[in-house]
Amino acid sequence: MNWSQRSTFLAAQLTDLAESKKQLEELIETINVESGVRFEQTFNTVREHFQGMFRKIFGGGSADLFLETEVQEKVKREITKEDGSVVTVDEWQTVKVDVLDAGIEIIARPPGKKPVSISQLSGGEKAMTCISLLMSIFKSKPSPFCILDEVDAPLDEANNQRFGLLIQEFLETSQFIVITHHKRTMQIADVLYGVTMQEQGVSKRVAVKFDQVDSQGRISEHAAA
Repeated sequence: MNWSQRSTFLAAQLTDLAESKKQLEELIETINVESGVRFEQTFNTVREHFQGMFRKIFGGGSADLFLETEVQEKVKREITKEDGSVVTVDEWQTVKVDVLDAGIEIIARPPGKKPVSISQLSGGEKAMTCISLLMSIFKSKPSPFCILDEVDAPLDEANNQRFGLLIQEFLETSQFIVITHHKRTMQIADVLYGVTMQEQGVSKRVAVKFDQVDSQGRISEHAAA
């Protein structure tokens, strides 16, 4: 292959690479636009569910979600004084952020309180707000199974009862596996699984259906067998 042929070959390869790069960039742009549209649609659906779910689980109050598509950013700017000297000063300016990179702000107002950021709520209120958001996301696109690992740990008796009622609303479409130490949560279950250690160092799984337990708390002989 002489130099002319090699130059033609390399030029063709370069053109091919440039065309491939252009196609990839166009594809990425298309995906980003479509992802942004779908994200906003899903976000608005979850936001609507969250507002109703928060009122239901708190027995009142209000809450909302906001996309932080604008942020304040510090920039340096040079200023020329009258004497000709140049100084650098810091200024704040508003910068637009792509919806896919935006943060999400949660504002909650439990009954009898002023609207605050979630970071200013108590431990129980944070847990209830997070449960409201979690179930709002779950409601927008339910799945056959959901695993909750001690999400009710910070809740008091009254709030735990509301949590149990909320879970029961989803039982027509989903099954829940709930890991808990809370008695009220156990009471809403159809089947209870526990781990006991009858012998030192030997764990044993125990499963009980509540319809196999009588009013005195005794397990039927058939279930125990």
